[in-house]
Amino acid sequence: MDDLSDAMNTHVLTGSPSLWPMLGRGALLSPFKRPRTGVTAPRTRLVVPGVRIDLGRLAAYERVCGFGVGADQLPLPYPHVLGFPVAMRLMSERAFPLPLLGLVHTSVTITQHRALTATGEYELAVHVEELAPHRRGTEAVVVTEVRTGEELVWESRSTYLARHGTTAGGTGGSPALRSVREREPLPVLAEWRLAGDVGRRYGAASGDRNPIHLHPLTARLFGFPRAVAHGMWTVARCLAEHGTPRTAMLRAEFKAPVLLPGTVSYGSRSNRFELCGPGGRLHLTGEVLPLL
Repeated sequence: MDDLSDAMNTHVLTGSPSLWPMLGRGALLSPFKRPRTGVTAPRTRLVVPGVRIDLGRLAAYERVCGFGVGADQLPLPYPHVLGFPVAMRLMSERAFPLPLLGLVHTSVTITQHRALTATGEYELAVHVEELAPHRRGTEAVVVTEVRTGEELVWESRSTYLARHGTTAGGTGGSPALRSVREREPLPVLAEWRLAGDVGRRYGAASGDRNPIHLHPLTARLFGFPRAVAHGMWTVARCLAEHGTPRTAMLRAEFKAPVLLPGTVSYGSRSNRFELCGPGGRLHLTGEVLPLL
């Protein structure tokens, strides 16, 4: 791609990469990467300038997630969709030491410093902040930033866990996210019956067509009994129900996959929300905090 500069090895891309080749390369290289403690993150930062929103795909995303369609303000988690192919490019490269196959998205923190418009032009930047020991393996923290001009308007930190044997305890997640755990169940405000095609519809809108989300047969190849809802869809669906201020911090932790079709209950109190399955199985917990 194009330019190379500065100490962080910044590469400026001419456009957002196609997701399928990234997923394919990551799958092919996975058997040659052995997850273990002590590995380091690549010192690479990928930048995509001049990003504009495809309004048709945005509308499809808004419909499948339950947001109102046509507003000029982007839904809080939508920039994650824009940055995901760039993040996959980083994680599918040889320099990224963890295998892409088997990585589990465990949490996301999003900070929106001001509202983003659907008609704006943005610069995306993605890098891997750190590889941290975890009690069940190694966790990668992937940072996505969105700027207008020089102003940072949106940023996220997604954690991805590669499971492997460990001898040390590890952190088991950031202190901020550990505060979300071990809470009393929240009052149930809604029950949602999820159709079997939710993964396919979200995949079409977001571009993330990971086989585990598309069909029971492709999901079984990776050990799931049925297709699994995208974690970021569950976050977005909860936020569509909960609502967000124009500036906010979201923290969410993925606890267990949501199988499709299925029924889940949405609970919320004040700034907190959660998604549970039959028997009270906790799938997702999170909170939306105003920026001070």
